[in-house]
Order: sequence, then C-alpha cells, then structure tokens
Amino acid sequence: MPSFDVVSDFDQHEVTNAIDQSNREVTTRFDFKGSNSRFIFEEAAIKLTSQSEFQLQQMLDILKQKLSKRGINIGCLKVEDPDLSGNEAHQNVILRKGIDSELARHLVKKIKANKIKVQVAIQGEQLRVSGKKRDDLQNTIKFLKELDVDLPLQYENFRD
Repeated sequence: MPSFDVVSDFDQHEVTNAIDQSNREVTTRFDFKGSNSRFIFEEAAIKLTSQSEFQLQQMLDILKQKLSKRGINIGCLKVEDPDLSGNEAHQNVILRKGIDSELARHLVKKIKANKIKVQVAIQGEQLRVSGKKRDDLQNTIKFLKELDVDLPLQYENFRD
C-alpha cells in the first residue's frame, strides 16, 4: 500500500553554519563596532544579544538572510519579543521542529473533510498518509501545500 510521511524538519548543521556566518558578519560590520552583538545557539533556540532594539532587528534580518541562503525555511522560526534591560537587549528565536499534536489533529480533520480516500495516522511528530492509489497520495500532497499552515511541511518516504 503506497504511503508517505508529512514532517516539519530542518538540517541542524546548516543552522549552525548560518549562525557562524551571522556572527562573522556582525563582528565585521561598522554599525556593530563595539556593541558586543552576538548570536548564541542553544539546543532549539538562538539568543540574539546587542545594545538596542534597532540592532536586534538588524541582526534578525541578517540571521534570516543567512538561514534562507542555506536552504532553511524561515517559517520554522518563532521570534519572541525583545527583552530590554539597561544597556543590553536580548531576543530569543525558537526553531520549531516537528508537528505538534494540535496541528496534527487539525491536518487530519482537513484531509478527511476533503474526502480524499486516504488513511492518516499521527506518529509522534509526523503524519503517515497511506492509500490504495498513488494519485490519491499526490492529491493529498497538493491539498496540504495549498493549506495555510504556519509551519513548513516536507513530504518524505514516498513508497509505492
């Protein structure tokens, strides 16, 4: 029985490379001289540190540019509000990975409401879609691409 998996993932190594490039650019730019601005990567979050909120916004633009050049969809980023304290400003950017259970249930409902003859199973942080015909699976992928989901989705392990 043909099947495929719906996942939301990114390459951790490429994220590390993009953060290193961003740090390098911030240290060489004239408008960041002496500001002690930096990116710190901790597990699934990136911490931006600078002197002002304006510089944080510039750093966020640099980070998004470097991530997109490395093939990371910036839709997986969740930008939190900046934290201003004294002469330092901090901002956290969370990297979202996997489909949470609420979104998974929402996607299953949408697929079933579309009346495509496929079975959808939630398996941890991914969805397994299986059906009798390959065309039904391709229609499901097309339908999911047209949905307005705030998380980038990838389609893997397509098997006949």
